[in-house]
Amino acid sequence: MKTVKPALFGTKKPRAKPVDREGLEQASLMREVALRYPAAAKLIYHVPNGGHRVKAVAAKLKAQGVKAGVPDLVLPMARGGHFGLYIEFKAKPPFDAAVSPSQDAYIQALLDQGYLAIVCRGSIDAMEAIRAYLLQPQTRAAA
Repeated sequence: MKTVKPALFGTKKPRAKPVDREGLEQASLMREVALRYPAAAKLIYHVPNGGHRVKAVAAKLKAQGVKAGVPDLVLPMARGGHFGLYIEFKAKPPFDAAVSPSQDAYIQALLDQGYLAIVCRGSIDAMEAIRAYLLQPQTRAAA
């Protein structure tokens, strides 16, 4: 009969999978946009720029035009003198992350081009920003 020796050193507990709070909150936002603003829901889209990737995949995507700092959500509806709305989405505090230098620079570049580019922390903040944006008069091109 085999005897099992107790471990001399503590056994490691399996690490819990990290919770993608930002992703969950953004998905919640998209569901609410679909319910409240169906026309906007048809146009708003997520830019899958973030996340960890294998180096070969990252290099391939970079060659195809992926750029650091591009905001998470784009609403290509012209309102209030802007050509569209870009949202850098962060989870609500205390789970939010800082805006990176590349994100800050890209937001500034978008503002310089006539887009409204903002940082929202959580789905409530983002929903309020989208609501306020959509209440503005439609931007018309000069003839």
